[in-house]
Amino acid sequence: MYDFANTIFSSNIVTVFYPFYLKETLGKSEELNQITSTFITYSNAISSFFLVLLSPLFGVWIDRTGKKKAYLVPFTLIAIAANLLMGASAFWHTDQQWLGLNTSLLGVIFFFMVAKFFYNSSLIFYDSMISDLGNAREIPIISGVGVAVGYVGTLVGLVVFPLINGNHFENTFIPSALMFLIFSLPIMFFYKEKPQKPVSGKKSLLSGYREIWDTFKEARKYRAAFLFMIAYFFFNDAIATAIAVMAIYANTVMGFTTGQFILLYLVSTVSSIIGSFLFGYVTRNIGPKRAVTIVAFILIIAISLAAFATSQSIFWVAGSLYGVSMGAMWVTSRTLIVELTPEEKRGQFFGLFAFSGKVSSIVGPALYGSITWALASSGNLASRVALGSLLILVVIGLLVHMRVPQKLHSSS
Repeated sequence: MYDFANTIFSSNIVTVFYPFYLKETLGKSEELNQITSTFITYSNAISSFFLVLLSPLFGVWIDRTGKKKAYLVPFTLIAIAANLLMGASAFWHTDQQWLGLNTSLLGVIFFFMVAKFFYNSSLIFYDSMISDLGNAREIPIISGVGVAVGYVGTLVGLVVFPLINGNHFENTFIPSALMFLIFSLPIMFFYKEKPQKPVSGKKSLLSGYREIWDTFKEARKYRAAFLFMIAYFFFNDAIATAIAVMAIYANTVMGFTTGQFILLYLVSTVSSIIGSFLFGYVTRNIGPKRAVTIVAFILIIAISLAAFATSQSIFWVAGSLYGVSMGAMWVTSRTLIVELTPEEKRGQFFGLFAFSGKVSSIVGPALYGSITWALASSGNLASRVALGSLLILVVIGLLVHMRVPQKLHSSS
C-alpha cells in the first residue's frame, strides 16, 4: 500500500501536474517555455543534491537504532505537508515579487523541492524494510508485487484529472497529497516492525560518508562491476531527466494537450510493465550484459525519435519505446549487478549503485536545464537540443558498458 501511496505523489506531482502548473503560470511564450523547463529541471536537481548530501546519514540512523518505520512515518508526513503547502501557495493570490517572480509561484517551487526531498528520503527507509518481510526466495516476489501495485497507484492517482477544469493544475496538488496520506495510513497504523538489534558500537554520523568512500575504493578492485556502475550512471542520467521533462516537452514542443499527454503517460506506463516482464525472460535467455546493451539501443532510438519528432504520431512511438527501456533497464541492470559482484559484497555494491543513481539525478536535469536556459531565445529548438544532449549520455554509457568483461566477479 505504501508503494501505491508514494507512486501517486511521484506520478501526479513530479511527472505530470507540477510541470504543467509551471508551464501554465510561467510559459507565456516559446522563450518563457524554455525558462519553465529550466525551473522544472533545476528544482528537481536541487532536491536531488540535498538527497545525495544527507542520505548517507540515514543508513547510519538505521544501523544505530535498528529502526526504520520510526523514520519513515515522519518523513512521509513532512512530504505530504509540503505537498499540501504547494496547493496553499498556488491558491495564494498576491502581487508580491521576489527575484522577479511572484511569491506564490516561488512558494510552489520551494515546497515542491521539500516534498520531493522527503519523499525520496522516505524510500531509503522503506526499501530497507523489505529484508524484514520474507526469506531470500520470497523477497523477489514481494518486490515485484510492490512495483506492480505502484503502477496501479499511477493509474488511480490520475482520477484527479477532471479537477483541472480548464488549466487550473493547482487544483490537483491538495487532492494528490490527501491520497498520498490516505493510502499511507495502513503502513503507519497496521505495520508492526520487527525489533532489530542496533549495530554494535556507536557509529559516528560521518561514518556513512566514510563507508561510501571505502566501498567506492573497494569497488575499483572489481573491474567489471565498477565499469558497469559508471555505465549505469550515464544510463540513469538520461532516464531520470526524461521523466522530469516528459510533460513539458510533450506540451510545448509537440503540442500535446493535457488529456493527450496523460493518455501518452498511461501508454508509456503500460509499456514499462511490459518491458519489465519481457526483459526478465530476455535476460534469462541471452544474459544480462547483452540485455542491457539491447535496452540502451532502445533508449537511444526513443530519445532520437523524441528529439527529432516532426509529428505527434512519432512522439507516441518514442514514448512507448521509452517506457519499455525504463522498465527493462531496471530489471536488466539489477540482474547484471548480481552477476558481477561476489555475494558477500552485494549489499555494499547495491548501496553504491543507489548512491550513483542519486548523483546522476542531479547531473542530467542540471545539464538539460542549463541548455534550455542558454538557448531560450531560440524557442522550442532549445528543448530539442537539450533532449538530444541526453543521447550523448546514453552513448557514453554504452561505450563504457561494452568494456564490461563477461567474466564474473572480475578483479583483474
